[in-house]
Amino acid sequence: KVPSATSNVFVSTALLSMYCKLDLVPDARRVFDEMPLRNEFSWAAMVAGYASTKCSEEAFEIFQLMLAECPSQKNEFVATAVLSAVSVPSGLPMGVQLHGLAVKDGLVVFVSVENSLVTMYAKAGCMDAALHVFASSKERNSITWSAMITGYAQNGNAESAFRMFLQMLAAGFSPTEFTLVGVLNACSDVGALMEGKQTHGLMVKLGFEVQVYVKSALVDMYAKCGCITDAKEGFDQFHELDIVLWTAMVAGHVQNGEYEEALRLYARMDKEGIIPTNLTITSVLKACAGLAALEPGKQLHTQILKFGFGLGSSVGSALSTMYSKCGNLDDGTVVFRRMPHKDVIAWNSIISGFSQNGRGNEALDLFEEMKLEGTAPDHITFINVLCACSHMGLVDRGWIYFRSMTKDYGLTPRLDHYACMVDILSRAGMLNEAKDFIESISIDHGTCLWRILLGACRSIRDFDVGAYAGEQLMELGTGDSSAYILLSNIYAAQRKWTDVERVRHLMRSRGVSKDPGCSWVELNSKIHVFVVGEQQHPEAENINTELRRLAKHMKDEGYRPTSKFSWEEELDTLGESHEEDQFELISAVSS
Repeated sequence: KVPSATSNVFVSTALLSMYCKLDLVPDARRVFDEMPLRNEFSWAAMVAGYASTKCSEEAFEIFQLMLAECPSQKNEFVATAVLSAVSVPSGLPMGVQLHGLAVKDGLVVFVSVENSLVTMYAKAGCMDAALHVFASSKERNSITWSAMITGYAQNGNAESAFRMFLQMLAAGFSPTEFTLVGVLNACSDVGALMEGKQTHGLMVKLGFEVQVYVKSALVDMYAKCGCITDAKEGFDQFHELDIVLWTAMVAGHVQNGEYEEALRLYARMDKEGIIPTNLTITSVLKACAGLAALEPGKQLHTQILKFGFGLGSSVGSALSTMYSKCGNLDDGTVVFRRMPHKDVIAWNSIISGFSQNGRGNEALDLFEEMKLEGTAPDHITFINVLCACSHMGLVDRGWIYFRSMTKDYGLTPRLDHYACMVDILSRAGMLNEAKDFIESISIDHGTCLWRILLGACRSIRDFDVGAYAGEQLMELGTGDSSAYILLSNIYAAQRKWTDVERVRHLMRSRGVSKDPGCSWVELNSKIHVFVVGEQQHPEAENINTELRRLAKHMKDEGYRPTSKFSWEEELDTLGESHEEDQFELISAVSS
């Protein structure tokens, strides 16, 4: 039972402040309501209590009550507290009103109020407004600069964050640990490893590295910049790991394609009783999708229900994607239909699932349904739609969607969309049209589009266009080993052995080599990985014995690989991973 508030305003204020700091805000409110007298500290404490629990509307209501009952008691402390409370994306309308009141009453002269205004606008994504407040500030401090740097980083503008940080140093301000964490977050977003390492060095120099949240930012930065070893080293230094660190490492493994390690780390985290967050769950679902590991994905679905995460946009979309990537479109569709709010990411997820699993008509039907429900497509949507058209050979419909991007939605086609159109034309056998389309494109497309056309020429056996596309790749200095192999095979099929040797020499002189192929299979809830040329699997000997038995059985049953050229039969037996052996074989055939 909450004791009655005393008539002493100082004791009452101390009491409600204690309840607020213990996150017992309803008890604090009862004390506040029973107070016969309140001063500016009482109002500020109550507003700050609501701010600490992210109750922006309640904090704003208390502030309005203060203005009605005792307007003379508003000061910089109350203004700072209520601005902190409304510093959420949905709090912008309230924040704008508070800004106007602060200007009217002259409270913007206080640097704490200006800092709160910058933070409020930054958290609402209004960086132009935040910059206006910052530029008009006459008394900046390190917190003001940190608010701008962090704001740019949180809103995906890493370049402005870096520039602001350099301006801060040039102005003679010493960065705080919060400033440097903001810079590290910017480095994480764009993979700026060099800048991240420089920031790390400055942290060590200033003695900030020992802070837990600073170490967490470092782990996150190194993981997202691809230095997973450095991230793990920092991760292992912690004696007590919080969910932020666990999530950073799991997400880092996923971002670097280390899906198995991500699943192992999550299993360890789950064993230690750490409750995941939405971001953790989303990252692990991406790992399951990357491995097409259905059983771990189903277990994660169970945990989503157990922990009560629901099917909000990020979790629901990731879960739907996982089922789709595992070929389970039925469950993916059920998850999608049960999502309370379907944003463009959710629609993209389900459309992509049907498109990638060869059910293009249903993917296009979903696209039309998406438009009817009023969700505007984005660049990713059109990639999925064009892929569906490609798989079904719908050339005319593909052109309609491609032109619709700019005409109906104001979206400028990107390289991926041009690649889809080249693929649509190539799959339909319209190789000359694809070649002309590539040469008409004004953007820098590098080697991507010619590589698609070259691959199509091998399948359709149009050696003239294939040789043209291959020579374009050679001229551009491609590092893709398969391009050299395909072009040399085309010349070998035409018995142009001089050209075969020239391509072979180019490949060697440029130091081009092929990464070994990798595949995996899920068995009894365990992922088994196989890499070309390696025999590291504990059952490798038994597997090879069984493969030899199956190969002999196929041969005895009369199976022979169908091939148009005799040399291709031998190439297939070697596999694409052994380029040198293939070249030697081609030379042998030529002689």
